[in-house]
Amino acid sequence: MHLMRLQFQSIVKHVLLIWLFWWPIIESQISNPQSKPARALDATLQDYAYRAFVHHPRTGIPYDGTVPSYLTGIEISAMRLRSGSLFHRGVEPFKEFKIPVGLQVQPYVERLVLVYQNLGNWSTTYYSLPGYVYLAPVLGLLAYNGSDLSARNLPELDLWASHEAITIDFGRISSIPIGSVAKCAWFDLHGQVNLTNLESGNACLATEQGHFSIVTESADTPEPEPEPPAPPEAPAPSSRTNDDSKKWRFVGLVSGGIVLFVLLVLLILCAWRYRRRKRMRELERAADAGEALRMRRVGNMTAPFAMDTRTMPNLEDILAT
Repeated sequence: MHLMRLQFQSIVKHVLLIWLFWWPIIESQISNPQSKPARALDATLQDYAYRAFVHHPRTGIPYDGTVPSYLTGIEISAMRLRSGSLFHRGVEPFKEFKIPVGLQVQPYVERLVLVYQNLGNWSTTYYSLPGYVYLAPVLGLLAYNGSDLSARNLPELDLWASHEAITIDFGRISSIPIGSVAKCAWFDLHGQVNLTNLESGNACLATEQGHFSIVTESADTPEPEPEPPAPPEAPAPSSRTNDDSKKWRFVGLVSGGIVLFVLLVLLILCAWRYRRRKRMRELERAADAGEALRMRRVGNMTAPFAMDTRTMPNLEDILAT
């Protein structure tokens, strides 16, 4: 029983470790379903921005791209740079972005591409912010590996400012309602939004890449935004279907873990019973192989008795002679 208890505790520890490993992934998929259409849009805009490069693009020169017809209203541009030059010289300006020196890139690549996005009238569609009104379009700045300009669906590089912050100069914005305060909104790559104070001259400061805009609190409760249309390259399901599929996926993972746990416990029980029966059979065979004792009735009971010993003991007086 002690061995079985130790094995049971070991199985419980392994199940808990597996659960702790997978739970952050499951939770992130359930908590941020709205970030998927925007991420699909980033992949599409990266592809079309790379198409703007000619056969031998010049370093540090922005090349404006053309979006597909179903995304009319979005502006994109791409600039290829050397990582060392970006760190020591910066980029000033790149559209509305003023990039200072000291910009770090991880993992390190020899050449990188900065992709600029201006979502225009698509801002509220892909970056809905309930309770707030946009005073400027959403602007995006993302970094990608620039070694292969024909690559698609590239992951973003980690980009952050180590010395001075990146400045986003929005210029003219919509009028701020009386009594309202304008805020800078920064959307990271995971769909989380951060609000900071607006700088003078309608400018925002940022230390990382992402999407940026200027917002103010809405006086009235805004109407729900329509579901963002995902690009054909990466279609996004409706929110209801997406939520249902995630719930069923979560239920399936939990049910599978419980079933696996029960099967492991049953397997341990079967192994323990098998070893116990095998041990009992070995003891029985050992008992059968030994010499059987004769039985004799003593009074009202029957008891085993041994035969006379082969060597009779010698008396002390005989030994003395």
